[in-house]
Amino acid sequence: MDLFSGLMDESPHLQLGTAAWLLRGFALNQETAVLQALETVLAVAPPRSMKTPGGQQMSVLTTSCGNLGWVSDRSGYRYEACDPSTGKPWPVMPAVFASLAAAAAAESGFHDFRPDACLINCYEAGAKMGLHQDKDERDFSQPIVSVSLGIGAIFLFGGLKRSDRAFRIALNHGDVVVWGDVDRLRFHGVQPVKPAMHPRLGARRINLTFRKAA
Repeated sequence: MDLFSGLMDESPHLQLGTAAWLLRGFALNQETAVLQALETVLAVAPPRSMKTPGGQQMSVLTTSCGNLGWVSDRSGYRYEACDPSTGKPWPVMPAVFASLAAAAAAESGFHDFRPDACLINCYEAGAKMGLHQDKDERDFSQPIVSVSLGIGAIFLFGGLKRSDRAFRIALNHGDVVVWGDVDRLRFHGVQPVKPAMHPRLGARRINLTFRKAA
């Protein structure tokens, strides 16, 4: 099911649910600072392939920054203060990341959002993310802020049950999706990314997902 038609695409802000919003191009006014900060983080904590608790290799390469980083392996999904590949703390969350996330949250009605974790997912052609809930955090009153960078992708935004039909939403460079409150535990995912090129990020799609984990 497609959530919107071409006419609705012209609106900069689209309401996806009671407390869920698509902010088109919201990150573009900080594009250069965000991309510079991103490359600094990736140089310190390169993205890597993780395994699900069931032992399956994820097609998305993952890393983190902030006080906590999201980790997946046979022990389960969880947040850890140190990068398991180095034993060192995750890179500090860049100030431009935190300010962008707080501004997007406030624009969507969630004020005083202060994320302590930023999950960075890197997609190349064919990579995908199955439908899932973000439920490893302690406080579900805090929203999720998701920033899309690079090549486009189709975001799946479902209901509170995995079996609920998911809307398909085209996301482009600079788009931000925010969801919380009654929509906080909606299932969501990403369809397999199609080959494309972005002038600044090449053949990659990078997603920054900001959370209050602790």
